[in-house]
Amino acid sequence: MTDEPVPVGRRTDLGFAKLMPDIDRDGAWLLTLDGTPQSYVDLADPTHLEFEYTRRLGHLADALAPAGQPLDVLHLGGGALTLPRYLAATRPGSRQRVVEVDGPLLELVAEHLPWPGPDPDGAGIAATVGDARVALSELPSGSRDLVIADVFHGSRTPAHLTSVEFVRLAAAALREGGCYAANLADGPPLAFARAQAATVRAVFPYVCLVAEASVLRGRRYGNVLLAGSTAPLPAAELARLFAGDIFPARLVEGEDLAALVGRAAPVTDADATDSPPPPDGAFSVG
Repeated sequence: MTDEPVPVGRRTDLGFAKLMPDIDRDGAWLLTLDGTPQSYVDLADPTHLEFEYTRRLGHLADALAPAGQPLDVLHLGGGALTLPRYLAATRPGSRQRVVEVDGPLLELVAEHLPWPGPDPDGAGIAATVGDARVALSELPSGSRDLVIADVFHGSRTPAHLTSVEFVRLAAAALREGGCYAANLADGPPLAFARAQAATVRAVFPYVCLVAEASVLRGRRYGNVLLAGSTAPLPAAELARLFAGDIFPARLVEGEDLAALVGRAAPVTDADATDSPPPPDGAFSVG
């Protein structure tokens, strides 16, 4: 008889992290930081994406290249490495680097939820501790197919990762036709999301925004996905995937995105601020 998995917790650089087993799904774990959900990982089936925002990032990655084709990916923000594990399973041979600022958090995840490291050819997942922007600035130009920014200090995206200067660093790291994707969160009146869309539009000629209809209408707080590229994004395929998901979402691009942005100006380092805090109880769990 095997021991049942039990929750584990540890004080990290950014708060108190807790790994809790999902009693309804063998091999699945929830990572929280100060009570705010950060990641959900299924060790038995890494293609299972529980959270709505990870499913949207998964759909985006699925649509960017033919099925199974390896990608060179930089993940800014690690958590429990949900998306890196997904891509390792769906696109074997991908070279992935994860940058997580919270070293003790990364150690906790490595100890209890280990992942496949890189092989001699560099395929696999390499995780390092560091600041996302510093790591991005040190990358060789044109070295990545996909850059994913999913950085939350607790429940807020740090200001220095929200500016035109930051997005330009991401653009420089991408190969021609590569994609930059940012997972953000905002609520009524969507001032932060509009400004972030304006920021990505100032750098990339092709941009789309994805969110639940209720979030787009300014009725509630929720996740917002922004994607930018130098090449046309597969918008029709993505719109179909997002609309048909168990967490349906709308894709906004072109003139509709311009109308949503309105007069919002791109954010610069000089005026950047952290993303707005969620309303009380928006994401907290025990």
